[in-house]
Amino acid sequence: MQYVCDASRDTWFRLETLAEAQAESRLMDHAVERYFREAFERAQKSYVPPAGGRFIEQNIGLKDFIQRSMPMFVTLRSNDGTPLVTGMLPPGGKPQPGFRSIIVGRANGDPYREHGSAIAALAKHLSLPLDRERCFPYQRG
Repeated sequence: MQYVCDASRDTWFRLETLAEAQAESRLMDHAVERYFREAFERAQKSYVPPAGGRFIEQNIGLKDFIQRSMPMFVTLRSNDGTPLVTGMLPPGGKPQPGFRSIIVGRANGDPYREHGSAIAALAKHLSLPLDRERCFPYQRG
């Protein structure tokens, strides 16, 4: 995981590997692993190695390309490492037309009541709108 920013008593991290996404899915009881895997595979398939490079060096830029190309998956962790909130943001955490950011809690629950200030801290850090109406996909009644 890669540090993103602090949010009062909790910390936001970026999920960088499939293993991290698998653990997040298991601990949070949701499907972020599936979305991570699909995005990773799409980015990997779209990678074109630099022209003229030697065969052995063709994947040197692959990891950076994938991180720039796929959505940014984030997790809010408490000080003891407990996952609290998971998010899928546009690539690089930068606004992108047509991309819908998703923010969910455990079992796809609404994280905004309990962790709204931490979500607001992430939104401010990235200059990205992450309001509940736009990012929580399971609006109920």
